[in-house]
Amino acid sequence: MTHGPYTHVSMSIDPGQRPRIGISFYASITRARARVLESGRPYLVLESDEADVTVSTTGAGPVTAHDLDIARQLFNAAARYLADCERLHTEHARVTDSAA
Repeated sequence: MTHGPYTHVSMSIDPGQRPRIGISFYASITRARARVLESGRPYLVLESDEADVTVSTTGAGPVTAHDLDIARQLFNAAARYLADCERLHTEHARVTDSAA
């Protein structure tokens, strides 16, 4: 089975509700970067060939306590994702090496 990269985008619109957009990157992220604009506003970007997702401060304004909370959640989730990827990659390599 081949696992080619792809991006899945969905949108749901329900009467009386705000529209909801979902973007799922399946190994097709080509770049992740973070910067601070001249205005002092930080932002994080995940890019693929099909979509870009930008995360920044509430209302594109000054950093709030809630923004700090979200940034910590992103950091912790990314650290967990990295640890899981490293562990699974090592396990896969070990299985592949022992099968050869």
